[in-house]
Amino acid sequence: MKPLIVANWKMNPNTLAEAEQIFNSVAEGIKEIKNTEVVICPPYIYFSIFNSQLLGDIKVGAQNSFWEEKGAFTGEISLPMLKGLNVEYVIIGHSERRKYFGETDEMINKKVLSVLKQELKPILCIDNMAQLKKDLAEINREEFKKIIIAFEPISAIGTGNPYDLEGAEKMRNLIKSVLEEETPILYGGSVNSQNAAGFIEKAGFQGLLIGGASLNPKEFIKIIGSLEKN
Repeated sequence: MKPLIVANWKMNPNTLAEAEQIFNSVAEGIKEIKNTEVVICPPYIYFSIFNSQLLGDIKVGAQNSFWEEKGAFTGEISLPMLKGLNVEYVIIGHSERRKYFGETDEMINKKVLSVLKQELKPILCIDNMAQLKKDLAEINREEFKKIIIAFEPISAIGTGNPYDLEGAEKMRNLIKSVLEEETPILYGGSVNSQNAAGFIEKAGFQGLLIGGASLNPKEFIKIIGSLEKN
């Protein structure tokens, strides 16, 4: 499969104009890509950019979702709403959701189940194997093929200190041992254009989940370019 590169913009940038500038720069810079699949997960209010622009090979993802389809859940976004906005991927269980918003493994499991029910693609973020097993409770092995796992070690997120390749490879192998062979596993945590290819070529990941660097069009384009060359 092609490497899957997921850009998580988090709660950035501050204005629609900035968001359009980032998107347009990235779209222009990667229009010739052939060997990489790119997904951008912007804040919800910027989805209009992706509905009004010619996306080409860029896919749209959401940073979060709720497990109920509708109801009195102030501030939440449902999966049917996301489907109506041409979203294909949904990030579930990001470490920041766990840390700042108190999301438990039980809640994350409900979200994964709901995303699968709506036939979207969940990107399940984990830091350890205990989380993986709890988050995938009641999900049969056949459905494992429809899930994308993102290993994002807490020590590497936003620190500028990525996980060492040997340790990342060992964790990837451990995750793979309880999943189906077809389940893609991504790496996330201080990815840049100098180390990106190593996580794919040496540590064996099928893609990357990129935070801060995805907001810098030049750096993000360099990351994708470094994979296109391999």
